[in-house]
Amino acid sequence: MAMAEAVAEAIDDGAHLLVQAGTGTGKSLGYLVPALAHGERVVVATATLALQRQLVERDLPRTVEALHPLLRRRPEFAMLKGRSNYLCLHRLHEGVPQDEEEGLFDQFEAAAPTSKLGQDLLRLRDWSDETETGDRDDLTPGVSDRAWSQVSVSSRECLGATKCAYGAECFAEAARERAKLAEVIVTNHALLAIDAIEGAPVLPQHEVLIVDEAHELVSRVTGVATGELTPGQVNRAVRRAAKLVNEKAADQLQTAAEGFERLMELALPGRLEEIPEDLGYALMALRDACRTVISAIGSTRDKSVQDEDAVRKQALASVESVHDVAERITNGSEWDVVWYERHEPRGGAAYRHSGASLRVAPMSVSGLLREKLFTDRSVVLTSATLKLGGDFNGVGASLGLGPEGAEGDDLPQWKGVDVGSPFDYPRQGILYVAKHLARPARDGDRKDMLDELTELIQAAGGRTLGLFSSMRGAQLAAEELRSRIPEYPILLQGEETLGELIKNFAADPRTCLFGTLSLWQGVDVPGPSCQLVVMDKIPFPRPDDPLMSARQKAVEEAGGNGFMAVAATHAALLMAQGAGRLVRASGDRGVVAVLDPRLATARYGSYLKASMPDFWYTTDRNQVRKSLAAIDAAAKQTEAAATE
Repeated sequence: MAMAEAVAEAIDDGAHLLVQAGTGTGKSLGYLVPALAHGERVVVATATLALQRQLVERDLPRTVEALHPLLRRRPEFAMLKGRSNYLCLHRLHEGVPQDEEEGLFDQFEAAAPTSKLGQDLLRLRDWSDETETGDRDDLTPGVSDRAWSQVSVSSRECLGATKCAYGAECFAEAARERAKLAEVIVTNHALLAIDAIEGAPVLPQHEVLIVDEAHELVSRVTGVATGELTPGQVNRAVRRAAKLVNEKAADQLQTAAEGFERLMELALPGRLEEIPEDLGYALMALRDACRTVISAIGSTRDKSVQDEDAVRKQALASVESVHDVAERITNGSEWDVVWYERHEPRGGAAYRHSGASLRVAPMSVSGLLREKLFTDRSVVLTSATLKLGGDFNGVGASLGLGPEGAEGDDLPQWKGVDVGSPFDYPRQGILYVAKHLARPARDGDRKDMLDELTELIQAAGGRTLGLFSSMRGAQLAAEELRSRIPEYPILLQGEETLGELIKNFAADPRTCLFGTLSLWQGVDVPGPSCQLVVMDKIPFPRPDDPLMSARQKAVEEAGGNGFMAVAATHAALLMAQGAGRLVRASGDRGVVAVLDPRLATARYGSYLKASMPDFWYTTDRNQVRKSLAAIDAAAKQTEAAATE
């Protein structure tokens, strides 16, 4: 109720609101009811597919029906995603532009019907006759990314509804038309970012924007604003353009691509604060060659190429993508961070360049968000984790907002509200910090941590979600504990799909699940299967993370505390999310164990603890083991009674 009243007030005043609302509050109702009652067009942007589906399939239909007697109308709602999420009928029926040869090829004939790809493609063709939406997420079970890429296009590759033979039946265009007529449009953070960044509006005009899972917004916008160049991507652009331009233009691009590829084989440093001279020349040559090819593609026609418009559009999309990133890096904006990455190659010599990439990302997206998000509409941002260290100012700053209540011509006015949680955290959970352990060293052997983890799992009777700051840490712990305590099955992220892992974890209370980043935020397992959440160490970003270290340095050069503004804020957000995995229902009980003594001993420890739920706090290992044993015994008693 408090949330609904605050949202209604913000919409009425045309103001901006940050709402922290704990798990189980009913956040979606807290914003949908006042938004629908107000009667203006609303865009709801979420980070996860699960929440989008929940809104469209459950929350919105129920809310619309419940409000109908009062509103005397049933507001229409629709879901809108990026074009590549919808089946492309042109690709399906006419074929896929092929890199090596002219024209298109029939992907259904090319794939062996007994192969996984062939089976996926045949299922997609059958599904195309049944589906009303063409939305990939409506296809169950799903298909591989490789199969989907054969029947979908990006916005750059699309011919456009007026030029395409299938424009009148296009699933993506139909979704856009439904969105234009709807009062509530449900979309994702990525499409919201594209709408803000690219200047070409993809969302209908709206008066109210609601950002759910708002703690994810900055990273999603950063992802959309990040450019990447790889040798494979450049060579693909060369192949696609070769048949469509004159020989001189094709040779110029080929030569530039070879020069770029040679330099990418060198062991460049991580962050490139200044672009090395030879790389700079290679990028300028690539940019100029792409520009020549783009002009040539527009001025030459070749009727011998089957379905030339589709082939041309895909080639143009590839070359423009390379051109844009090369130009952005050579322009050398002080607001961009450029770095080189090399991953271990997979699949042998044929793929030796697959791990080399040059990337460019904005130092900060706060200015972009302030300018593009908070003008001409009321914005409501909500999440279970927006208050870090006890206030909203850290998250507010990352969104381009000044301190709460600050006056200024260019500063959007906003208010933060914490509506609390339906859970009694001090009674339902314990925050335990293993103060006696040694401080974790980077990539060091932590035998004492593994001993502690073993004892905690035994006391809990399994029932453990292990959140690790690196995949290597999760793998080492899983390997070690599988040999130490074989009676407790340990599932490891990456060994099965995430959905399958969570399902198996929830099904057997003796099971443990170990993993990294997506588990810190993506696990919802109420009940006795998750009664111990373990964090191996405080999840600070890696010291060699180019983007994070650049942001930290920029804050320090401006006179601020770079560590607290960037590294500690990053860790606080993840720890708040991770700790939120424990209590998902009013009957849940358990322990969040942090196996890093710095949470109890370092000066920043209080800031991190203040960002987490208000659990009962202790560093007493014996007390925690007794509590876990008691919780385990109670759960077993309940399970036994249920089976009887």
